[in-house]
Amino acid sequence: MQNKRFRFGPVAVANSVGNVLNPPTGTGGVNGGTSSQYIILTHIRVVNKTGAPVNFSAFIGATGGSAAGTEFMASATPVPANGAIDWNGAVRLDAADFLTALASAATSLVISGEGEIGVAG
Repeated sequence: MQNKRFRFGPVAVANSVGNVLNPPTGTGGVNGGTSSQYIILTHIRVVNKTGAPVNFSAFIGATGGSAAGTEFMASATPVPANGAIDWNGAVRLDAADFLTALASAATSLVISGEGEIGVAG
């Protein structure tokens, strides 16, 4: 079986930590069982739509999480005025993993990305 390519966003990044992305969980089914899904992130782009630098942080962990040690991609990293930062790689998110994000100024940054989604079981 093959994973399906997908994209998420664009979504405005709030100035309080919020969930950006989380794989779907499996529910229902009769006798066949239902598996949760996973996401393999391959690209993230954060765009600053303002005329001043804005700091960006991203985390992978619990819902709404920003705990120390869960930083991912950026930690209070400035996104240039009217510019963007990109991340390329391959990181897996399972059903319990949330990609969360935070900006130093509300709705100044926009996040989007691409990856693959597949069935975990």
